[in-house]
Amino acid sequence: MEIKDKVAYITGGTKGIGYGIAKTLLDAGMRVAISGRDAEDAKKAAATLSKDSSRALGIGSDVRDLDSEKKAVAAVLEAFGQVDLVLANAGLGHFAPVDELEPEQWLQMIDTNLTGAFYTLKASMDALKASKGYYMTLASLAGTNFFPTASGYNASKFGVVGFTQAAMLDLRQYDIKVTTIMPGSVASHFNGHTPDEDSDAWKIQPEDLGELVLDLLKMHPRTLPSKVEVRPTRPDKK
Repeated sequence: MEIKDKVAYITGGTKGIGYGIAKTLLDAGMRVAISGRDAEDAKKAAATLSKDSSRALGIGSDVRDLDSEKKAVAAVLEAFGQVDLVLANAGLGHFAPVDELEPEQWLQMIDTNLTGAFYTLKASMDALKASKGYYMTLASLAGTNFFPTASGYNASKFGVVGFTQAAMLDLRQYDIKVTTIMPGSVASHFNGHTPDEDSDAWKIQPEDLGELVLDLLKMHPRTLPSKVEVRPTRPDKK
């Protein structure tokens, strides 16, 4: 894909991984729309990314609500006229032994991480068919590797991986590429963490994932890395 002036829509883009990817894509010449549940936060984040409103757009949207996502995609189309990349990045995690995990926490993860990815794709389907675009999900190594205290998170991310791979098979007939990205430890705001330049230096950085997204977009049209696992080069030395 020739990326200059192409349009990306990134959910959960007000901070962390989504924000870092948005910045990388903007720096590479794309136009970017980011969404978050708080419209003002999204607008402020977009203004920080670029003072040029013709390049960056912030939208309030809740991925757990299909109508909300439809309105978000409509806003992207109104502002930029097209959607070439949709990145379902919005996600959250609650970690506790399964006997202590609350039903509300389970539903929050399934509704946001898994159903949200479906709603984002459903809302953008016509736009992606028109552009012969690219749909990506931000999953996790937790989508294939289970660990204690993560029954709900594992379930949601295993689901995202399976959903994305099946969607890839469905959408190839429309020349829409589909990939799930599965990072390990990332220096982000996930689960209330505040990134620290020193203690998080060993982790994958959000801009590293932005470079990965660019590499995927630049792949020859005949080539599709449908599932990409990415890890820190070395584990934490602590």
